[in-house]
Amino acid sequence: MSASLSGAAPKAGGPLGRLSSPAVGLRASQASNALFVLPFLVVYALLLLWPLVKGWIISFHDHDLLSNDSFFIGLQNYRELWEDDVFHQVVWNTLRFVMISVPIFVVLSLTLAIALNRPGRLAAVLRAIFFAASVFSVTLITLVWQLALMPGRGMVDQGFAALGLPQLQWLTSDALALPTLALVTVWWIIGLPMMLFLSALQQIPSEMYEAAALDNASRWRTLTHVTLPSLKRTIALVAVIEVIRQCQVFPQVMLMTNGGPNNTTRPIVQFIYEQAFMQLSLGYATAASQVLLLVMLAGVSVQLWLERNDRAGGVR
Repeated sequence: MSASLSGAAPKAGGPLGRLSSPAVGLRASQASNALFVLPFLVVYALLLLWPLVKGWIISFHDHDLLSNDSFFIGLQNYRELWEDDVFHQVVWNTLRFVMISVPIFVVLSLTLAIALNRPGRLAAVLRAIFFAASVFSVTLITLVWQLALMPGRGMVDQGFAALGLPQLQWLTSDALALPTLALVTVWWIIGLPMMLFLSALQQIPSEMYEAAALDNASRWRTLTHVTLPSLKRTIALVAVIEVIRQCQVFPQVMLMTNGGPNNTTRPIVQFIYEQAFMQLSLGYATAASQVLLLVMLAGVSVQLWLERNDRAGGVR
């Protein structure tokens, strides 16, 4: 009896064989999946992670772009940024631009999406018109708006004159230049957030609206109790995307005001560009770009924190 037990070998088709076969298949599947992901990881590391690490390294050096000479200076670039009044101004300009433009983006794009979320040719044409502006180049957009805002002769000032309103210095006034640029930017690229909201609206189950209709809910009550709660994640997504995009504002400012008047519209990206390619101080410019990265991360973190707290409150 003992000989038969000790001499018996497990068959290939026995329980151990059946258990090992799926495990081997799982490992093979994981290996093949890793091979598919590997090219993306390589490109991601080369195009994003390495430049990010390299940027932090350069920010601790006095790096001349023309001669390519580089000397380690520690935190000197960051200390100079801390004491640079011009840098303080451009950071404040960028934050003001974000605070003006992002709420307008969210509210206006959501309003347009709700208004155009219906069948019909007119709604389709209007959706195409609003989205088409974002396809145009920044050069064309800024040229059109510079002509429209031309003091005294532009279409906007002529419209104000026809209504008996005073003409304004849209791009040369310290108080109006930055809000004007924010409105031009909203007009230019509002198509993307609008399309995101349209896509989210079409994912809301029709049964929810039918239930609201059975309860005789008004349009306002349906909007506040059905539509907006269903769009919370999309609202947070649009806010995060726009914070990142508007922190990097540059071409329309460069073409319309070149940072003026009196540096009131000069954003941090223009400051980085001037330091790197006009002053040839790559280390100083890179340190400023790391500050911009931290500002964007802070803005995104606040948005995500608010969304998480709101979601946790809803669960409770």
